[in-house]
Amino acid sequence: MKEELKVVLIQAPLVWENPQANRDYFSAKIKEINKGADLIVLPEMFNTGFTMNVEPLAETMEGVTINWMKEIAAESGAAITGSIIITEDEKYYNRLLFVTPGGKLFQYDKKHLFTLANEQVHYSPGTKKLIVEYKGWKICPLICYDLRFPVWSRNVEDYDVLIYVANWPEIRTKAWDVLLQARAIENMAYCIGVNRVGQDGKGFDYIGHSAVYDALGDLITPLSFEDEILFFTTIKKGHLTEVRNKLKFLKDKDNFEIL
Repeated sequence: MKEELKVVLIQAPLVWENPQANRDYFSAKIKEINKGADLIVLPEMFNTGFTMNVEPLAETMEGVTINWMKEIAAESGAAITGSIIITEDEKYYNRLLFVTPGGKLFQYDKKHLFTLANEQVHYSPGTKKLIVEYKGWKICPLICYDLRFPVWSRNVEDYDVLIYVANWPEIRTKAWDVLLQARAIENMAYCIGVNRVGQDGKGFDYIGHSAVYDALGDLITPLSFEDEILFFTTIKKGHLTEVRNKLKFLKDKDNFEIL
């Protein structure tokens, strides 16, 4: 078990519907890390931007981008996570992949589809949370709109880290900031949010605000990243142990069943 996990957040200006250009961009950025990281977090739909143009852009689980993720993880020695468009059984999914340096692959399909953009018309929802056990840490990765639904993220699995990968627009940045902090506090876990920057092909602007909050809701990254950035941070198991042993709020949580 690693007492400290070194995490890299990549807040990127995604190239609209151009998987090769985005893979090339992230390959170059990840080379700057020069090893030493444990986990690299990319935005939602990191190879296309948040698009409903599913048929020409969807890949299979044996596709180019997943193979690229496996190569990047092996070369960098770090796990890598982010979501892409996957087609499976004649359906489409906004699917988060978590790939370890050893080639182990975990997947999570976005449960809460963004009806304001008609995401539910083009994609099928997921039904299961994912808890990844990696280097002695329990990690719960979710996607963008999931952030607005605290019941889904409730820490009933005793996870250590909550991750949200996103394309969260500038107009609702206040909600992004507040909800990331709230999810950290209520779940007594680190909460990591990685968003994009720039403008997408639909004319929506994004200003990032990628961040890491600790289990008390304190921001441990500099406030309000609004530009393209590659940022290193370290999260510590000792912090979680200390906070949870002292406050014990999770032991008083409600029991419920998601129907």
